[in-house]
Amino acid sequence: MPPRQPRCGREIACSGGLRRGAKDYAPDVLTALAVLMCVSALLAWANERFTRIPTTVGVTLAGAMASVLLITFDIAGWTFGLRPLATELLQTLDFTAFVLNGILSFLLFAGAMSLDARLLVRLRAGILTFAFLSTAISTVLIGFAAWGVFRLVGLDVPLLWSLLFGALLSPTDPVAVLDMLKRAKVPKKVETLIAGESLFNDGVGVVFYLVIAAAAGVGTSHVEASLTGALTVFAQEALGGMAFGALLGYACYWLCKTIDSHAVEVLITLTTVVVGYGVCVQTSMSGPLAMVVAGLIVSAGKERAFAAETRHHVEGFWETLDQVLNILLFAFIGLDVILTPTSGAQIGAGVVMIAVALVARFVSVALPMFLVRSRDGYGPWTIRMLTWGGLRGGIAISLALGLPPSPYRPTLVTATYAVVLFTIAVQGLTVMPVVRKAVAAEAAAEAAAEAAAEAAAHGTSNPAPGTPPSS
Repeated sequence: MPPRQPRCGREIACSGGLRRGAKDYAPDVLTALAVLMCVSALLAWANERFTRIPTTVGVTLAGAMASVLLITFDIAGWTFGLRPLATELLQTLDFTAFVLNGILSFLLFAGAMSLDARLLVRLRAGILTFAFLSTAISTVLIGFAAWGVFRLVGLDVPLLWSLLFGALLSPTDPVAVLDMLKRAKVPKKVETLIAGESLFNDGVGVVFYLVIAAAAGVGTSHVEASLTGALTVFAQEALGGMAFGALLGYACYWLCKTIDSHAVEVLITLTTVVVGYGVCVQTSMSGPLAMVVAGLIVSAGKERAFAAETRHHVEGFWETLDQVLNILLFAFIGLDVILTPTSGAQIGAGVVMIAVALVARFVSVALPMFLVRSRDGYGPWTIRMLTWGGLRGGIAISLALGLPPSPYRPTLVTATYAVVLFTIAVQGLTVMPVVRKAVAAEAAAEAAAEAAAEAAAHGTSNPAPGTPPSS
C-alpha cells in the first residue's frame, strides 16, 4: 500500500469542491466531510436494513471491507481512479485532527453526562486505582512484548518506540467503551467502574506517551524524559485539565440553573465544550479530562439545573449527537484502512499483538483488583468483564497516525489497527455472552451467600437438642 503523504505537502483548494486535472484531485474539507457523511449514512442504513448488528461495529467492518476491496480492485486495475480520489478525501480530513481536535470533545462530554456521577464518586478509589496502575502495567507489558514480537518477525523497532506503542494502546478508549456499555446492559456498579476507568486513564496515558516520546526524540514536545518531567506533565495535563473542567462544569451548571429555555441551555452546553476544549489545546491542558469532569459536574446537578422538559430536550440532543458522531467516527476508522501502509511481516506482528494486548489487559486489571475487590465488593467475573470490555478505538489510532514519519511508524500503525479492529468487531460483538454469564454468576453467588447467612442464623436461634445454652 502507498504510504500516507504528509498534509503539509499537499495544496488544498479553497473553493470549488474538487479541482480536477488529468490525475489531480484536491478536495476541500467541506467536500471531504460531505463525502464521509454520505458514505457513513449509506453504511449505517445498509447495516440497519440488512444485518442489524450494532451500528458502530457494522459501519466499521463495512468501511474496512470497502477499503480492502478498493485496494484489491485498484491493484487489478478496475477502480477507474477511485482509490486516489478516496485517498485524497480521507487525507484532507486528517483522522488525527478529526478526532483529537474535533469530535472527541463532544463525545466525551456526552458520555460523561450519561453516567451516574454520584455512583462514580463513591467508586472513585477503585476507578483511579485502575486508571493509574492498569495503564502503567499495561504500557510496560505491551511495550516489552511488542519489542520482542517485532524483532521475532524481522522488524527492527527500538525499545523506546515499542514502549511508545504500549503507551498509546494501553488506555481503553472511552468512546468505544461507552458505546459498548449502552448495548451490553452491564450491572450498574461494574458499568460505572469500566466507564470511569476509560474516561480517566487517558490522562495517565498522555503522561506516559509524552515522556516516552521525549525519551525517544519523537515530536516537538519539550517534555523532560525524567521523573520531574513526568510529574510536571501530569500536573499540567491531568490535574490542570481536571481543575479547568471543574470550573467549566460549574459555570455551565450555574448558567443553566438561572434560566429555563431548552434552546439556550443546549447552546450553553455546546459552548462549554467548544470553548473549553479550545482553551485546553492552547494551554497544553488535557482537553479530554476537562470535558469528562465538566460533563460529570453537569450530570450531578442536572436535576437542579434543568426543568423536567428542558432536561428531556438537553439529554435528547446530546444522546442523538453522540450516536451520530459515533457512526461518523467508526465509519472513518474502517475507511481509513486504505491509507495504512503495511507489509506481510507487519500484519503478522499485528495479529500476534492482538493476543498480547488481551493478556496485558487481563494482567493489568487482575493485579489492581486485589486492592479494590474487598473494598467495593466486586465479584470474580469483574476481571473478565474489564478484560473483554476494554476496547480500543479512535484515540489509539489518532495517536499512532500522529507519529512523525519514520521507518517504525508503519509498523506501529498497522499493529494499532489490528488491535482496534479486533476489539471493535470481535470483543464488541461477543461481550453480551460474557455479561450474561457474569450476571448469572453474581446472582448465584449472592443467592448462595444469602442462603448461608439464613442457615447460620437459623442454626443460632435453634440449637440442636442437648446443646447447652451459651452463657
